[in-house]
Amino acid sequence: MAAETLSPRKQPVQARSRALVEAILTAAARVLEQAGLEGFNTNRVAEAAGVSVGSLYQYFPGKTALLAALVRQDAAELRADLAKASETADGARATVEAMVDVVVAHQTRRPVLARLLDFAERDLDLESEDEYEVQGLIGGVLSRHATAFPGLNTSETARDLMVISRALADAGGDPATLRQRVLRAVWGYLATP
Repeated sequence: MAAETLSPRKQPVQARSRALVEAILTAAARVLEQAGLEGFNTNRVAEAAGVSVGSLYQYFPGKTALLAALVRQDAAELRADLAKASETADGARATVEAMVDVVVAHQTRRPVLARLLDFAERDLDLESEDEYEVQGLIGGVLSRHATAFPGLNTSETARDLMVISRALADAGGDPATLRQRVLRAVWGYLATP
């Protein structure tokens, strides 16, 4: 997979081309969810999107670029939701819980797709693209509420909390139970000197 480019051939400019790319990405998510990584290919995606393979190739040079676009789209949605949660919640506890709620909701909305995209993100080595921004969001929360979390190394703690939350979210489970497990791990980590 790594030999194929991870970038789209071109970006859609007009409304019609943006709608085409959106239809392709929506179909790609469905195909990935239903067929898994083994069954994921451009022919299936084009058929599911109701477009020709040639139309798909205008934007994506192959399945790896298409998969990378799905990973990037998913990561951007998660970052935007985390940013909103970190800005709108009031107080340290409420902010941390709001961000955990975002992670749990994101992971449990379409759990099969979420796990496959997480795997693809690691396989395509795209983790670093969004880790820095997510760590920054978590670090910002820790800094804004420093009195609630005294003595923590903000950047190290942000990284650890991101890893803990992602690992537990990837394990899946009932959303309410998963939320409690993630919160227990996060609060346990934050309470440890």
